[in-house]
Amino acid sequence: MEISATLVIIALTALISFQGFKNPGLINRWMFTPYLIKEYHQWDRFALSGFIHKDLTHLLFNMFTFFFFGRIVEQFLEYYFNGVIGTVAYVIFYLAAIIISDIPTYLKQKGNPRYHALGASGGVSAAVFASIMLMPLADICLFGLICLPGFILGVLFLIYSVVKGMQDKDGINHDAHLFGAIFGIFFILILNPQSAISFFEQIKNYRPF
Repeated sequence: MEISATLVIIALTALISFQGFKNPGLINRWMFTPYLIKEYHQWDRFALSGFIHKDLTHLLFNMFTFFFFGRIVEQFLEYYFNGVIGTVAYVIFYLAAIIISDIPTYLKQKGNPRYHALGASGGVSAAVFASIMLMPLADICLFGLICLPGFILGVLFLIYSVVKGMQDKDGINHDAHLFGAIFGIFFILILNPQSAISFFEQIKNYRPF
């Protein structure tokens, strides 16, 4: 199998996450904690928190999703920028998504010392939605049971993230999912405005049966 930036990111995230499972001190220092960022200027937590996970299920779900959708974005950027520059752009895209998707949560929770979050969900969400912009009719399957075109599932996911983010009761950073998705969409639109026309042309011709 070709060694890609996606695989390198997955391997690095898995390695660090496994270290975190055995070392609570690492988790505590890398976890996204807005209050500590504000009080002690630990800005590195914005990026570091994307490379640690709560448990094996959390890690597998994020990395399994990222494996399929991240590679689509990576290939697009390699083609768009013609090679190594595309790979660099892809890594920057992923890291920027992790950081930017957490900014709204930071602003909301910076006065709350009990709030913590971790995981690559913002970057993964950005990759999923960037790929949806590129291939809106490609099916996305939930647990191998329910398959829907990406643009339909994307809309449902955005609605779900907004509603759950407003409720803020389950300990999941739904705002990171939402703003990661928005980042992924706008990244593609800014980089290649023509993709908006292609996107709407494809869904205009969509027929469910």
